Amino acid sequence: MENVNAVVDLGKYIGAGLACIGMGGAAVGIGHIGGNFLAGALRNPSAAAGQTAMLFISIAFAEAFGIFSFLVALLLMFAV
Repeated sequence: MENVNAVVDLGKYIGAGLACIGMGGAAVGIGHIGGNFLAGALRNPSAAAGQTAMLFISIAFAEAFGIFSFLVALLLMFAV
């Protein structure tokens, strides 16, 4: 019975680690969004002010996916 519990714990931790890949993806996504906004703002500074709201909405969506993957990892570790 000890081996079964150890395998279940191992599966929980592997699943939580795989779910945490989404947090890295969110960080890469936020960097990509910020870099592209900066590149566009440097090309056309007069249009940058009109695109700031879209920048924040995009960052919020990317961050929400990162938080969601963190929540899934916590649920796998502690709720299952």
